[in-house]
Order: sequence, then C-alpha cells, then structure tokens
Amino acid sequence: MELMIVVAIIAIIAAVSYPSYTQFIVRAKRATGTSMLLQVADRQQQFFMDNKRYAASLASLGFASDTIMVGDEGQVVADGDEDRIYGLGMTNTTAISYTITATPQLKQAENDTRCGNLTLTDAGTKGHSGSGENCW
Repeated sequence: MELMIVVAIIAIIAAVSYPSYTQFIVRAKRATGTSMLLQVADRQQQFFMDNKRYAASLASLGFASDTIMVGDEGQVVADGDEDRIYGLGMTNTTAISYTITATPQLKQAENDTRCGNLTLTDAGTKGHSGSGENCW
C-alpha cells in the first residue's frame, strides 16, 4: 500500500514537471537561435563599416554557404545534421538593409510553434512569426 502511494506521488510530480522541463528546453534552444542571429548581425555591421554596404549573403560574411544550420550549442552544423535546431538565412538584403531569419528545425519546429521563425533587421527590429509573446 505504501509503495503504491509513493508511486502515485512520483507519477503526479512527473506529470506536473515534465511539461515545464520541455518548455525550459525549448526556451534554451530559442536563446541559442537568437544568439546566432545577433552574431550574424554583428558580422553585418562589421562588413558595413569596412565596405559601406551590407553583405548580400551569409557566404560574404565568412560562412560556408548562404544558409547555415545551428546546433544545440550554437555551433554551425551540416544541413542534414540531426542536432540542428535553427536554419539561418538572409532576405530583403540591399546595400542599406537586411533581414536575418532563423527558422526552427526538427524537434524545435515541433515544440516551438508559439514563436515560429525569429527575425532581426538592420534597424534592430526583433520579430517572430508565431502568436506567442516574449520570444526574444
């Protein structure tokens, strides 16, 4: 009888804590994505200072291609890597403006529908495609 009570208590605690834990993981991975967006924006600012215009592609900023994948720890990973959490690319790029977009990948895409794609513009405007709040 006592064992059943202990098992029931553990089950209740697990049922309450697991959703909180998964949301914590989603937010931590989102922070990695936003950090990478800021790193790309920093490279764009440096490129602008050196060339008096923004770079037209991520390759111009020193990345291996025009679309990069980011892993759990903020490292650039291969396109097919199972640990990728965000794919970054640039759109609306001109000599005086750009928009960087981080698109969730794999499990992050499944678990973070509240925020969706994260964006950052040359003016520092932060956005997201989902209906959630506090995505940045």
